[in-house]
Amino acid sequence: MRCPKCTHVDDKVIDSRAVRNGDCIRRRRVCLKCGHRFTTYEEVVRTSLRVVKRDGRHEELDRKKLVGGIHRACEKRPVSTQQVEAVVDSIINEVESEYEREVPSTVIGQKVMNKLQELDEVAYVRFASVYRRFRDVNQFLSEVEGLISRE
Repeated sequence: MRCPKCTHVDDKVIDSRAVRNGDCIRRRRVCLKCGHRFTTYEEVVRTSLRVVKRDGRHEELDRKKLVGGIHRACEKRPVSTQQVEAVVDSIINEVESEYEREVPSTVIGQKVMNKLQELDEVAYVRFASVYRRFRDVNQFLSEVEGLISRE
C-alpha cells in the first residue's frame, strides 16, 4: 500500500479490525519511511447484480434507488432510517446469495413487500399500490382486507 504522505510503498499493519458486521476489515498502517499513520479498508468485491426490469431492460442493482423507494413508502410513519437500512441490507444479502448475475425486478419487489408487511402495514400498502399498479380504490380495499384477514 502506498503511503498517502510520501508515496513510499513499504508499510506495516499495526491494527486490524472487522467492521460492518464482518463484511469489511479496517487496517491501521504506518509508513516505514516517514512514520505517517493511515487507515485502509478491505472488502470482498462482488460481481454487480443486474436487475431485469418488467419491460426487459437491464440495469445495475442500485442500493440508493431501493432505499429511496422504501423511504417514500415509510414517509411520515414510525420507521427509522436504521430500520430502512436494515431492510435494504437484508434484501440485498438475500438477492446476492440467491442470484449470481441477474435478478428479476419482480423478485426484489416481492422481497420489499414481504419486509414492509412485517415492518409497517401502511408502508406495505403504499408500496404495493405503486408496485402492483393499483388502478382504483377497490384494489386498495382488497389489499387492506387481505391484511386484516391475516391477523
